[in-house]
Amino acid sequence: MVGAGVFAALAPAARAAGSGLLPALALAAALAYANALSSARLAARYPASGGTYVYGRERLGPFWGYLAGWSFVVGKTASCAAMALTVGVYLWPDRAHAVAVAAVVALTAVNYGGVQKSARLTRLIVVMVLAVLASVVVVCLGSGESDAGRLGAGGSGGVGGVLQAAGLLFFAFAGYARIATLGEEVRNPSRTIPRAIPLALGIALVVYASVAIAVLSALGSSGLGSATAPLADAVRAAGVPGLVPVVRVGAAVAALGSLLALVLGVSRTTLAMARDGHLPRGLSAVHPRHRLPHRAELAVGAVVAVLAATADLRGVIGFSSFGVLVYYAVANASAWTLDTCSLKRAVPAAGLVGCVVLAFALPVVSVLTGVGVLVVGVLVYGVRTGVDRATSR
Repeated sequence: MVGAGVFAALAPAARAAGSGLLPALALAAALAYANALSSARLAARYPASGGTYVYGRERLGPFWGYLAGWSFVVGKTASCAAMALTVGVYLWPDRAHAVAVAAVVALTAVNYGGVQKSARLTRLIVVMVLAVLASVVVVCLGSGESDAGRLGAGGSGGVGGVLQAAGLLFFAFAGYARIATLGEEVRNPSRTIPRAIPLALGIALVVYASVAIAVLSALGSSGLGSATAPLADAVRAAGVPGLVPVVRVGAAVAALGSLLALVLGVSRTTLAMARDGHLPRGLSAVHPRHRLPHRAELAVGAVVAVLAATADLRGVIGFSSFGVLVYYAVANASAWTLDTCSLKRAVPAAGLVGCVVLAFALPVVSVLTGVGVLVVGVLVYGVRTGVDRATSR
């Protein structure tokens, strides 16, 4: 979770919400927590690779599992491209697409070597990124240029702006689902996964809130909304321009960490869908030595590389947010079926409503693109189901 989102999502969220940025962050965190509780309960019941694709299939039926899987694979593939492009924009703006493709190729190779190697590299990246973010917070809050009055200053985007900002900021929280997708590759998953998800979310929330307050105190909501590299601009405004290169490198490293985890999670959901025939069955092959879905890894890497070479950064971020929110809507609906007690159903019900509201509060282009891709997925499902029925007869 602590990756490129905190470097990239604050500026567009501030443009949408204005002085309502912090309430939007709180709303995104509340929804993420509801989703985390639902995901944790489902992961304890179904500790298998695939995440909500498995939960939806088992609790709601094959179609809803497929819809969740389709939303996750398509949305997160777009998110992979966004992370790769973030690396390129920060490291070499004039050759952003070429750098993005190189990053995808390199990290696909790392994932191909096995999940344990990926986990070790992820830990190193997280330490580096947290050090950079801590430096930004200390510099901004300790500067004489910082002003706490800027936290609530500036125009407000109204309720619609706050909701749209929350949807954009949710992009930065999304990540705990990838813990659930690794159910077949961790020790004691029924105990480990439900503990890991809320803990990871809590750490991310503390980090994001600290960074948002620090950057707002340095730039204000209007300055943050117009920033192209908000954290770099914040340390420059705080009077420490020498830290700008460090922040830029930190942003690139954070994007690499996000890309590493994203490719890992998308390939596991691809594996689960291929096993059920919703994607080509050849993608379900597991490497005999590394015990990972090597064909799915390579296929996801190839698609992301193509997107990274051709896509627009803002477009893939908006579309990814829509797909992720649909995915979690299915997760909450699945968790709602676990109990008959109204009190226990309150959290997944709130999560379901929140996901739908924030998904349709996103920019119109993102919503229309997301709906269009979901319709394509539904048509594919319908054709496949019809062919299977005709074949069985």
